[in-house]
Amino acid sequence: MNFANHKAPVNPPFYYGWVIVFIGAMGIFFSGPGQTYSISIFIDYYIDDFGFSRSTVSGIYSAATLCAGLSLFLVGRLVDRFGQRTMMVSIGLLLAIATFWNALLMGPIMMFLGFFMLRLFGQGSMTLVPNTLIPQWFIAKRGRALSILAVGGFASSAAFPPLNTWMIDSFGWRMTWSVWGVMLLVVFVPLAFWLVRNQPKHIGEVPDGTPKATREGSKLNPNVDINEKSWTLKEAMRTRAFWLILFCVSVPALVNTAITFHIVSIMDGKGLGEGVAATVLTLMAVVGFPITFAVGYLVDRVQVHYVLAVTFFGHVLTLFLVFITQSVFMALVFGVVWGVINGFERIVLNIVWPNYFGREHLGSIKGLAQTVMVIGSALGPLPFGIFYDWLGSYQEIILLTILFPITAAIFALLSPQPNYEDYHTE
Repeated sequence: MNFANHKAPVNPPFYYGWVIVFIGAMGIFFSGPGQTYSISIFIDYYIDDFGFSRSTVSGIYSAATLCAGLSLFLVGRLVDRFGQRTMMVSIGLLLAIATFWNALLMGPIMMFLGFFMLRLFGQGSMTLVPNTLIPQWFIAKRGRALSILAVGGFASSAAFPPLNTWMIDSFGWRMTWSVWGVMLLVVFVPLAFWLVRNQPKHIGEVPDGTPKATREGSKLNPNVDINEKSWTLKEAMRTRAFWLILFCVSVPALVNTAITFHIVSIMDGKGLGEGVAATVLTLMAVVGFPITFAVGYLVDRVQVHYVLAVTFFGHVLTLFLVFITQSVFMALVFGVVWGVINGFERIVLNIVWPNYFGREHLGSIKGLAQTVMVIGSALGPLPFGIFYDWLGSYQEIILLTILFPITAAIFALLSPQPNYEDYHTE
């Protein structure tokens, strides 16, 4: 089909791909209703209103997250089949329905289904689709585009907790869920339908904006070029790099969720209190925000598996810091280093898949990776809780957890970009 005469819905004085980045960042922002940092604000109200124990609500949430993770690979296949525009609009609508459902909760079964929909359509799908859309539009500037996309995530994690707290106090938790549903329907869904296009060729463009810029892309970015080969999921699974990187991307989800979920208890155990824990989380977000821009430029110039290895060595350092922390100063140092590493991983974990396996089947490949990440986030907090109940401390499990990023760093160094021709010889 000839797309040369198709026009963009708007004509900005810059490359239209940056409009796509803006809408993608909005998608990441509006994943907020399905993210742990947002849902956690509702938990105490559920416990009070329904009379459930904390372990009951936590168990329902973990089970729903696990089921959502196992379902997410299907979303990736649908992205490849129907395209990002259709899926972004559809998922926005489904997430709105999920918020309205949660506004009507009446019991544990409805709560499980509500959590399941929020995690599948919010935390999973609304982050998956933008991260498969942006690589379609950028090659030489892919890292920079993904760094801007990450702004949506930082804005979401900063905005949703205080907004939820204020709206729940002012209007109640049921109305708060309804407000987010209306916002999705009124703001995000119409803009996604109007402005999103799946690929540059659909408006007569090429990746990065001009043929000249694209031709020079391979000189700017050692990871990809304009003629990058696209692997199917089945082909990618034949490579060693696929499986090693798949393990790698599960590690931050497991480690970060475990630390975040128990951060208040960890700091309490060190005599530092809830206020220090909240400060650490805020510091992490503030520091991580500018780091993403630096990393966006870095991964456009350095082979991505080296940057990935540095990220995991950074995780080793953060776990060591939280292990030795006994003062407010050390807790703040931990928060800063954690923020730096968070800025690294937001870019490198998303850019590795299109750089290694191309754009055409990215939905299926990234969908499987996102499934593994969501499962990791579901399983991460459990060992920490078990060790705390068993030994009364997190120190032992923190030391054991260090083995995961050490292994991931080694795997990353052993996983350079696979050569397409090596796996496709006649």
